[in-house]
Amino acid sequence: MLSFIKRVLIGQPLKSTALGEQKLNKTKALAILSSDALSSVAYGPEQILLVLVTIGAAAFWYSVPIGVGILILLLALVLSYRQVIYAYPHGGGAYVVSKENLGVNAGLLAGGALLVDYILTVAVSISAGTDAITSAFPSLHPYNVLIACGLVVLITILNLRGLTESASILAYPVYLFVLAMFILIVVGLYQIAVGHVPPHLHEPLGTPVSGLTLFLLLKAFASGSSALTGVEAISNAIPNFKDPAPKNAAKTLAAMGLLLALLFSGIVWLAYYYGISPKAEETVVSQIASATFGRNLLYYVIQGITAMILVLAANTGYSAFPQLAVNLAKDKYIARMFTVRGDRLGYSNGILFLAVASILLIIVFKGRTEHLIPLYAVGVFIPFTLAQTGMLVKWFRERPPGWGIKLTINAVGALISFTVMMIFFITKFPQVWPALIFLPGIVFFFHKINKHYMDVGDQLRITTCEPSVPVEGNVMVIPVAGITHVVENTLNYAKSLHPEQIIAVYVAFEKEAEKQFEERWNQWHPEIRLVTLFSQYRSIIQPLTKFVDTVEHKAMESNYKVTVLIPQFIPKKRWHNALHNQSSFLIRAFLLYRRDLIVTTVPYHLKK
Repeated sequence: MLSFIKRVLIGQPLKSTALGEQKLNKTKALAILSSDALSSVAYGPEQILLVLVTIGAAAFWYSVPIGVGILILLLALVLSYRQVIYAYPHGGGAYVVSKENLGVNAGLLAGGALLVDYILTVAVSISAGTDAITSAFPSLHPYNVLIACGLVVLITILNLRGLTESASILAYPVYLFVLAMFILIVVGLYQIAVGHVPPHLHEPLGTPVSGLTLFLLLKAFASGSSALTGVEAISNAIPNFKDPAPKNAAKTLAAMGLLLALLFSGIVWLAYYYGISPKAEETVVSQIASATFGRNLLYYVIQGITAMILVLAANTGYSAFPQLAVNLAKDKYIARMFTVRGDRLGYSNGILFLAVASILLIIVFKGRTEHLIPLYAVGVFIPFTLAQTGMLVKWFRERPPGWGIKLTINAVGALISFTVMMIFFITKFPQVWPALIFLPGIVFFFHKINKHYMDVGDQLRITTCEPSVPVEGNVMVIPVAGITHVVENTLNYAKSLHPEQIIAVYVAFEKEAEKQFEERWNQWHPEIRLVTLFSQYRSIIQPLTKFVDTVEHKAMESNYKVTVLIPQFIPKKRWHNALHNQSSFLIRAFLLYRRDLIVTTVPYHLKK
């Protein structure tokens, strides 16, 4: 039944030879890898206004110069990451760049920050999409968290079906969103040009504003910079592109940067000219669409498409997180399970981990986008800074042809990224201080995992491990709970191996039961030694492990190995397991971690 549900939801398994078919062309890559950055125009301008509104509507005109500053930052990042793509065509982005040029710790800091950022990408995108839905249908506000969690499950299933399939589905809403935003911007600008929008709705550019400080302007700039999250995703996912991968990735990055610049600047200008003020119950884009078209069919179409793209923007995280996790896992800094491809050739363990972590964040933060965005933006500007600094070191060290121009581009990118990162930490410290704790913690955790893998490799390597002690014989211990076919099956298996000795062990809770079992055993298998143990505290594990310790100690004197054979019957139907005591599992769990002991389960399958 579970297998059938899995096949319906995810699809039939794909052969490994079909991996090449899962590569993306530029059109699909733009949809699947740029959806996060493009969708941020739905909440990036709003974050600027949320800061400026604390001074008053008169300060809204500052959103225009702040928007220009963000566009300059976008240009620097696009040019910088274009160089990362060509310098590191195998992907990895900020993690690989930082590790190779700034050292392991810098690389792990960048990698850890990006992993957290991609989790936040999903949480923020889904939460923002839910906000767009509830803006159009206010009665759904109380169910924000529930709706968001359901959307995470939906997009997780979509990604488990495979990269090209999810990209094919994603392409339509992404391009519909771009088209809808351009229609909204063009119609809005037309209405402004023909005088349908009264000029008194906004303050003229340059109007003096009392109480406005540099600190507040920097805070607004940092908040608006959240629109640039997702720019680095393409450099992390170069292996997902069709050949020539670096060239296709660079073109996709340029297209994303151009679209993002046009949409962001258009929304910022319309919000300023319309005198839009941020509201808790309605997004800025919803207010612009309502002012431009009224609450008609076109308004609801734009809101629906916006909600869809905000939800599907989470797919950037689903595409980049597993690929980055693979790079970290190959370097032995996170679990190797992240390198395993699922039935549909995607890295399903990374996808599932991302989904669970995102749902937890949505629940903890109650789906409030504004609470998630500061951490979200910090998580991406740290890798931005490290990646550009790493490229500076690379160009200065290698000095290839034209290295001066390349160094200048990355120097500007590093300087701006570092400035924005520091602005975030200074202006939003109460919201982003957890990053100062969990990011070093993640790096420490990476090192502990790496040490474990190094230790395991050192102990398993034939050339370095201790020489094996020859085994002279075998003693088999069989825990028995009664005289049954299950025990008989295990005894027959033990006899077939011709060990030096077979010992059956019975743990009794009552003296009378102990005596009766000994009598029945001597009639059934008198040739096999039976040891009965009385447990006054009704525990099977404690007396059994003590006995095994005694046998093991004596066996070591003769270079014998002790094998514990655990009889276990397997019910015909899985749900029947819940009706039986799982004592065999408990025994195995306790004994497996004992040194120099072999534990084997001998199954007996029931037919009814």
